[in-house]
Amino acid sequence: METSQTRVTGGELVARTLKAAGVTRVFALHGGHHEALFKGCVDHDIAITDFRHEAAAGHAADAYARTTGRLGVCIITAGPGYANATAAIANAHLDGSPVLFIIGAPPLREVETNPLQGGIDQIAMARPVSKWALSIPATERIPDLTAMAIRRAVTGRPGPVVLELPIDILHQSVPLSQATPPAGVNVRPRPAPAPSETQALVDLLAAAQRPVIIAGLEAANDATATAIRPLVERLRIPVFVKSQAAGLLPPGHPLDGGAASGLGVLPMLGLPRPDLVILLGARMGLLLGGRSGAIVPHDARVAQVALDAGEIGRIRDVDLAIAAAAAETLSALDTATAGFAGQDWSGWAAQATSVRAAMAAMVPPPSETGKIHPAHAAAAVAQAAGTEAVFVLDGGEAASWAGGAVRVDAPARVLSHGYLGCLGIGPGFAIGAQLAHPDRRLVQVTGDGAMGFHVQEFDTMVRHRLPIVTVVLNNEVWGMSIHGQQLMYGANYNVITQIAGTHYADIAAAFGCHAERVTTLAGVGPAMERALSAGRPALVEIMVDADIVHPVTVSMLGQVAEGSRDVMIPYYENIPQAAV
Repeated sequence: METSQTRVTGGELVARTLKAAGVTRVFALHGGHHEALFKGCVDHDIAITDFRHEAAAGHAADAYARTTGRLGVCIITAGPGYANATAAIANAHLDGSPVLFIIGAPPLREVETNPLQGGIDQIAMARPVSKWALSIPATERIPDLTAMAIRRAVTGRPGPVVLELPIDILHQSVPLSQATPPAGVNVRPRPAPAPSETQALVDLLAAAQRPVIIAGLEAANDATATAIRPLVERLRIPVFVKSQAAGLLPPGHPLDGGAASGLGVLPMLGLPRPDLVILLGARMGLLLGGRSGAIVPHDARVAQVALDAGEIGRIRDVDLAIAAAAAETLSALDTATAGFAGQDWSGWAAQATSVRAAMAAMVPPPSETGKIHPAHAAAAVAQAAGTEAVFVLDGGEAASWAGGAVRVDAPARVLSHGYLGCLGIGPGFAIGAQLAHPDRRLVQVTGDGAMGFHVQEFDTMVRHRLPIVTVVLNNEVWGMSIHGQQLMYGANYNVITQIAGTHYADIAAAFGCHAERVTTLAGVGPAMERALSAGRPALVEIMVDADIVHPVTVSMLGQVAEGSRDVMIPYYENIPQAAV
């Protein structure tokens, strides 16, 4: 019988707090620092999914958080374990994903004795790449400080938090009466816009000729999907998205414009550009054209909705700032426009959304030489997987080809790169997303370069019996890299960008996966069907044409006009040089 004097370990206190917060699964790689916590998880029916590399475990917790909207939890050991996971922490930080990273540390009583896996200030390292980081100083403080970490991760603009638990703090026991209560673990405020802000947005719409909504990460949730459809259907406003928000509107919906990058194509088609852009939980930066004005025109009026008020107005001034949640803002706008007598934007919506079909038409027909165009390969994969699948996109050009092909029936079902541009997210993301959606097909599309980062996680998929289908678009080069080199220095130039000879199907088969290598476009669909019906982890390796350059590579290189002295800076703004 448990009493106030019952002694409980620090690991037990952490597990109880996680359980109180609704956590049912954690992602981990074993380390002796956490034995008491692992036992606490077992005792409280918190499932543990173990990995072969800490970064993959962190990416899995990140993906779980992104696609469920709930807290992701990653448990990793001290020293090299923590160091291995820093890329995952930084990736979650830049994209605002609510993940609790619990990291081990040597005993406090052995500080400055050169202990095992010590000697580095993990919290100092964590602070620049996380939303909050703290080392817990005493066992009895574990519940309230863990609860604080959880609140910080999931409230405001979400983000990763790092909680260091020295091994002596975690393994010691204290009377239950001395342990602090885990208060506030389920606090989830959802701020709404002020009435004056909602009216200001109505006024901007009333004055607009060509409005668009660009939805981003903060809008990638079921609540926003429920709120957006009746509003835009009534007002006839086209919707464009950043990748994770794909699926806010059903596949094939006439107001679905697809990727936000398509707005940059409008002038090429002789079509007008937006005069009002509503950034719905979408941040300005490279993925929205940076400072170029290519996607968000310089002369357009801008309303920006974001949970973090400090994010509003990055790069350019906005006409209306709303620090609120996306779904609540749409609901308020729906009410405020109930009697809206605005313009008929149907014609504009048809023009804006025509971009997706126009871009698809730019892909040449299948080659008679037998080489597979990566766009055709990606289209065949997407068709086989269907709109009910969850897609994880990794790699440079591979992710871009796949991103143009996939269609999904709900938001947060397409997970890909954010502002860290972190290759190798694929296996961890795929595992986390599959465990979050065990009833859905999970298809990871990656390049042969990115696949090499965490190929060992096929072992994790096999051990946990996860029917993830991995598709490798193998062109035997670092595609974006070699194409960038050749755009800069000529078609015959390449340096450390060729990686021919690796047979990923053989590697996956050795881990116990169903695996096939495909060399013809006609073979892609049947191979996908076999992989999807295999009932176990599977890999389809598609040999694609290495000479095809994705348009995103060209746009990210930022071409320099002939005769110009401007300096090309790959992936960033070119540096203008004054004429001599």
